Amino acid sequence: MQESSAEVVVIGGGVVGASIAFHLAEASVDVALIEKSELGAGSTSKAAGGLRTIFSDDLNIEIALRSIEAYRNFSARPGHEVDFKVHGYLILISREDDLENFRRIVERQNAFGIPSRIISPEEAGEINPMISTEGLIAALHSPADAQCSPEGAVMGYAQGARKLGAKILQGEGVMGIDQEANSITAVHTASRKISTSTVVIAAGVWSPEIGEMIGLDIPVKPYKREIVITDSLGSHWSGMPDSLPMTIDFSSTLSWRPEGGALLIGFSDERVPAGFDTTRDPRYIEKLAELALHRIPITNQLGIGKGWAGLYDTSPDNNALLGEANSPNRVLYATGFSGHGVMQAPAVGEIIRDLYLGQEPFVDISPLSVDRFKEARARRESAVF
Repeated sequence: MQESSAEVVVIGGGVVGASIAFHLAEASVDVALIEKSELGAGSTSKAAGGLRTIFSDDLNIEIALRSIEAYRNFSARPGHEVDFKVHGYLILISREDDLENFRRIVERQNAFGIPSRIISPEEAGEINPMISTEGLIAALHSPADAQCSPEGAVMGYAQGARKLGAKILQGEGVMGIDQEANSITAVHTASRKISTSTVVIAAGVWSPEIGEMIGLDIPVKPYKREIVITDSLGSHWSGMPDSLPMTIDFSSTLSWRPEGGALLIGFSDERVPAGFDTTRDPRYIEKLAELALHRIPITNQLGIGKGWAGLYDTSPDNNALLGEANSPNRVLYATGFSGHGVMQAPAVGEIIRDLYLGQEPFVDISPLSVDRFKEARARRESAVF
């Protein structure tokens, strides 16, 4: 059994955990990052990489703006390529109640200086000529939104953290956490003991398992989400610009964007119960084809190439769990991002760093405390797809 020490142990090597490790290491904190598999092997590597500011909650908008700016400057800090591109988002709307909700969202975005607006179906068709506008009543266009490489983000943060002295431990799952007098004293893996006084739980869908080790209830459930990439558009659609926006048909949750001369497509299948199964489901492809043929007619001429399934670490109100536990002492958590982990990771790294150092974060994250569910303070995020 190897023995070592660290001021802070971050559990979870996805983009959120890597960002936290980087920001702590940058502040000269002795930090160890533990990942039971490989960096980014969980939800991060399965993400589509969209970066949006389309949220119903001001807090999420502020976090998104901070994160997008960090991704914009990622090649300088921490110093890695993340293929950052500003292609925008286009949300297709076919129901009146959704339109009213998105009008409110646009008002909130505009209050932050974000140039989003409600447009007609005809203008939506001009922005993305692939869509069928049948049944649409409006769309939301947010041209300043972006996309990045999730793998580039996690590797960039991890490499940056390592250069600053952080210990990055892969292939080592947490087996137990020691406590004495309501304080953390050590974290155990199968091969080592790390003496520490602070733990950060950033393990995505596995966060509840870590929380149980120290008596902390983390209400996060795993929900499968699948993505496929079509065969190359080739001659079926000549001259398709890579700058087409990420497009979401809100009523069906169908989403797509260009990906290397093909289309990356997915939707949220609400028929699938919570669980850790990530096998690809033939029924998903059938339903996806039905939705795609209606909204993206050209898919009738395309085959399906590769695809994959990943897990959303979903909270009861689709907002992140972010803060510091009341007990045990010095347990911080960053999980339950409900599909928004890559979008929010840079800002979350800053926030957890500041909480650890006893500094005021750039935004008040008390509404995201895990205690909100016991205290009837849940705040549902309505822009989820």
